[in-house]
Amino acid sequence: MKLLRRRLLAIAAPLLLAACATIGPPQPPSLELPKPPADLHAARKGDRVTLTWTVPASTTDRQTVRSLGSTQICRGLAAQLTQCGTPVGKAAPPKPLTAPKSPKQKITSSYIDTLPAQSESDDPSASITYAVEVLNAEGRGAGLSNQVQVSLIRALPSPRDFGARVTSGGIVLTWANDLHSAAPPLRYVYRIYRRLDESRQETLAAELPAGSEHALSFTDSNFEWEKTYEYRAEAVTVIAEQDKPEVVVEGDDSPEVKVFAHDVFPPTVPSGLQAVFSGPGQKVFIDLIWAPVTDVDLDGYNVYRHEEGSAPVKINTELVKTPAYRDTSVISGKHYLYSVSAVDLRGNESAHSEEAGETVP
Repeated sequence: MKLLRRRLLAIAAPLLLAACATIGPPQPPSLELPKPPADLHAARKGDRVTLTWTVPASTTDRQTVRSLGSTQICRGLAAQLTQCGTPVGKAAPPKPLTAPKSPKQKITSSYIDTLPAQSESDDPSASITYAVEVLNAEGRGAGLSNQVQVSLIRALPSPRDFGARVTSGGIVLTWANDLHSAAPPLRYVYRIYRRLDESRQETLAAELPAGSEHALSFTDSNFEWEKTYEYRAEAVTVIAEQDKPEVVVEGDDSPEVKVFAHDVFPPTVPSGLQAVFSGPGQKVFIDLIWAPVTDVDLDGYNVYRHEEGSAPVKINTELVKTPAYRDTSVISGKHYLYSVSAVDLRGNESAHSEEAGETVP
């Protein structure tokens, strides 16, 4: 009896396990088609268009991308591209292809396309359309990215005769203005960029309308003395059509000019000097006051004194920090002549002020 029970259990166990298992429908293999980018961006400078996009991290069936092929660069005059057709270029996949460390981290790719010379136009509404298609390792893609339009307006040449010189008021930049007045919706502006020597970070120092003058200039006062700067200029076309976003097309750069901002310029000469004697019933002295110098790099003042027929001599041992000084080393019966000068942080000293005289009784 026991033997029969064991045999029945041995037969029933596999049947029970089979009844509990659920077998779903077979899943199709992943085609590994990279998901088309949705953040294609285009920026034009001269005849060059720089395209940037995020490299797909997942496939169209939500799998992680394991390998990529090239990315086709698509360009056409139609407002909307239906397919890539013959690509105008190809961008190689990033190597090595590694997954981002976090969801916020993105791997970007870029490509620089050169517009055909004959495509540039004087029509402000003329444009060209770009898209990209990312392929897998077998050369198959899932379609085009988002599409972007780039203006085909004729780009402006680089500013001519761009130069710089250092003055007491700042770095003066000059260039020839070869632009004629533009009719709406066009307008022309110049942009001046500045960067510290050996640095890649640029700052927009100025943006000026072209105007009608034959020569233009800009004085840059937002810099530090004793440092070297490099400047460049570009002419920019702005298209401001009604009810449309403003379009900016940058022209070619001028050659960079390098400037060492060496401060050899003295501050402003003090003015309004007055000398007043005080003494009855106390130790005699002469008080000096003058109008303050407003130079931003002012460090202080020197005070000079002399008697008629002798040379001025500095009587302060340290720079005077305020526009006032009391001379206590005076002698009764003497007539003194005073002048003051201003000194900046780099030791540049101004000329002497006009003199003021006072007699000690």
